[in-house]
Amino acid sequence: MSIGEYIFSAIKGRQAGREFYISMCPLKLVPRLFLFQGEGLPPELRSQRILNKARIPEISRYIMSNRQNYIFSAITASIDRHVTFEKLVVAGKELEDIGKLRIPLDACFLLNDGQHRRAAIEDALREQPDLGDETISVVFFIDKGLKHSQQMFADLNKHAVRPTRSIGILFDHRDPLSNLACEVVEKVPIFRNLTEMEKTSISNRSTKLFTLSGIYQGTLSLLRKSEKIKNISDVEMKIVLDFWTCVTENMRDWKLAANKQISSFELRQDYVHAHALALHAIGRLGADLLSTPGRDYKKDLKKLDNIDWARKNRALWEGRAMYQGKISKSHLCVTLTTNYLKNVFKLPLSPEESQVEQDFLKKT
Repeated sequence: MSIGEYIFSAIKGRQAGREFYISMCPLKLVPRLFLFQGEGLPPELRSQRILNKARIPEISRYIMSNRQNYIFSAITASIDRHVTFEKLVVAGKELEDIGKLRIPLDACFLLNDGQHRRAAIEDALREQPDLGDETISVVFFIDKGLKHSQQMFADLNKHAVRPTRSIGILFDHRDPLSNLACEVVEKVPIFRNLTEMEKTSISNRSTKLFTLSGIYQGTLSLLRKSEKIKNISDVEMKIVLDFWTCVTENMRDWKLAANKQISSFELRQDYVHAHALALHAIGRLGADLLSTPGRDYKKDLKKLDNIDWARKNRALWEGRAMYQGKISKSHLCVTLTTNYLKNVFKLPLSPEESQVEQDFLKKT
């Protein structure tokens, strides 16, 4: 870095008739170069949303906990000064789009995208300074004013779509619960052929009955674990696989769907048990069965097939699992559905569950 300017090795590109530059920036420079706008600025004078500080520790932990395989996409910044692009000369010939980007030291770098990554990098550097020599890619544009920067922010975020919960679970090999949910789908025969692995909702034409995210949530409830659990023991894995195998063996309609004797669409349309709500509630039921001395859950679960799961039984399910005939996955409905199952299985309700049940019964 020479006196009076920053110098970055860079590749020059073009979009919409304007030049931009891609470079690598050492992480130790990220907090110094890319500064936040004042939180006191009114929204119309900002080019970024306000920093959500609650997100920073999670991203920072992600970096520090995965030093061998963390990954960040490029951050995008606008430069408010004139820059010079010095082409690289190789064997006497200038390379048109490869060279050095020279930026005045008094330039300001306005973050158009990546402010939470920048804050997390700064936080992680305090704990692990040796991260500073690693790099992140930066896309530099020339600042053309506030309105243009605001439009850049809108455009960069307009088409961003979060992956579905199911695909996030399927691809997250670091999370032991995600791996366990995939293992459940693979090793429980009925789940194997009837689970939608990518989407969190199932179309009317689909032959699938469950979603990976629904099985994940049911398993989470069964184990009474938080989503930040570090590992799953072999004993826990066996318990989970045995439990869900036993559940599927005692759900006649699920077996009919697996044997193509009834359509998955019909089950979703007509029965409560064909929705993620039921998996969540059955998981919670299972947690209580497993933790109650003297109970044999494999015998107990035979009662599942005697339950009237039909949505047309509105006297039972309206307000408990449904609102105006539509299945609800709200925490309240999961609790009320769990309460009904626990009453069927003669299990005591917790104080919280009892209060929810009393409030529900007062309204009915």
